[in-house]
Amino acid sequence: MVKRQATEPLEKAVAAASPASKRARVEAAPDVSELGPSNGASNGTSLLEENGDTPDILDAAEERHEELEEAGALQDEVEDDDDDERSAMPAATRQKAPAEGYDDLYLDTIDRSLLDFDFEKLCSVTLSNINVYACLVCGKYYQGRGPKSQAYFHALEEGHHVYVNMETKKVYVLPEGYEVKSKSLEDIKFVVDPKLSKFEVAQLDKVPKKEWDLGGREYIPGFVGMNNIKANDYFNVVIHALSHVPPLRNFFMLEDLSTTPQLTQRFSILVRKIWNPRAFKAHVSPHELLQEISLRSSKRFTLTEQSDPVDFLSWFLNNLHLALGGSKSKPGSSIIQQIFQGKLKVESQLITARADAGDRLRFEDADVKTEITRFLVLTLDLPAAPLFQDEIDRNIIPQVPLTTILAKYDGVRAQERLNTRVRYRLLHPLPPYLLFHIKRFSRNKFVAERNPTIVTFPVRSLDMGPYVEPNPALAAPGEPIWYDLVANITHEAIRSRDDSVEGEVERKVWRVQLRDKSREAWFEVQDLFVEGVASETLFTKESYLQVWERRRVTGRRRKNAA
Repeated sequence: MVKRQATEPLEKAVAAASPASKRARVEAAPDVSELGPSNGASNGTSLLEENGDTPDILDAAEERHEELEEAGALQDEVEDDDDDERSAMPAATRQKAPAEGYDDLYLDTIDRSLLDFDFEKLCSVTLSNINVYACLVCGKYYQGRGPKSQAYFHALEEGHHVYVNMETKKVYVLPEGYEVKSKSLEDIKFVVDPKLSKFEVAQLDKVPKKEWDLGGREYIPGFVGMNNIKANDYFNVVIHALSHVPPLRNFFMLEDLSTTPQLTQRFSILVRKIWNPRAFKAHVSPHELLQEISLRSSKRFTLTEQSDPVDFLSWFLNNLHLALGGSKSKPGSSIIQQIFQGKLKVESQLITARADAGDRLRFEDADVKTEITRFLVLTLDLPAAPLFQDEIDRNIIPQVPLTTILAKYDGVRAQERLNTRVRYRLLHPLPPYLLFHIKRFSRNKFVAERNPTIVTFPVRSLDMGPYVEPNPALAAPGEPIWYDLVANITHEAIRSRDDSVEGEVERKVWRVQLRDKSREAWFEVQDLFVEGVASETLFTKESYLQVWERRRVTGRRRKNAA
């Protein structure tokens, strides 16, 4: 059987419109000189021309393109103009725009109830976080949208045709490949990355709002449940408390943090989702931020093991400070320190004693050392709880006012730390927000102990003036410094049955009480549960971490103080 001769030279066939990319054609084309002359072929005519095997070169180019694409060397994140050239599919199957009259094709297949953009943006097949698309029909994540991508195969196999790019928020139809520009998709793009204007952010604490999710459930932006994936309730309460500090919240909602590390970007997205007025669901999931925190902390803080909220808060604030370009030596170099950092004077005196001639022990007065240090969190010590109680007082829980344990910082009362006597005093100016850690847990060589003492406190008008060393240059002597409570994180110990020798195990439950400034009301949040609570009953639970806001001084009062 005689082979059919090629109808045109190889150069013309390659120069024609080819489904393989230019790079693939150059890399995959064999050297004609190595093939050698063929029987019946004239000089300058290759064996490939004689046999008519041009499609084999194109197939090799397509395989080469597929290998590069799988290896991540080629990405289809470039604009649509380059998609046709890089694609190994015929140009007719990749449309730049929908056919006339079919602008809304496949949009009726979108199921908003299945969309959840809170989880980490990883392809469900390759686990890659590069060029991730979300299927708007089933909600799953896939990598890429080119002809060899996971999203492309998903569109062919499952018949799911609408996808959104999780970074650019552009919506595409696959396998056709064109972008959909429909106003009906704006709500989905907003939920992927909610952004509010400066005016809308300024109204968050002024105008009370109520919204409804897709299921018809009512919710208040800023006071939504947060999913407790396994044991991350310690994380949830801290994030809720920080998201209700107005200057911190406004910064992470309005600033462009695209060039900062992932820690700040993911925290920004979570804060914006907490305050989202157009959410599909009345709760959020912290999965994406938790994964980044677990990575940065070398799994010190995870979603599977419970940690201490104060330990996590200290780590988180310091790492946010560094991620925002803050300095370790220069105070106030980031918004974190500008909001929470204050100055503290520490006076220490060594306790020494010697025996005199009569073998009597005499204490000597040592020099007092003064040191100025900075703080983000103030630790308040509780008085020791009674070890034994009589039959009448057995059900009485000890109580102590907040002002009593704050006396630690009045500069008068001394505390003994090993062989040193220490006095503390706050210095002007106090930070705009104070963080109080009420120390309840202590550990010795044998057992961990919890102090159940209840701390009573006013919700408004806490005077911090008595605990600050006077400085006439910054504040008038004797002038009160008022602080109002913003958030109160509480602890509850719940005993449950266990198969161990003890028979019962004590489990920690963390809740956060948040102030709604627009309504002058309080809400308590525990994981997915949000309910109103009376301000008069806030102190009845074991407070563990508190956020206090300094009340602004009016123009007239500031003038009188000067």
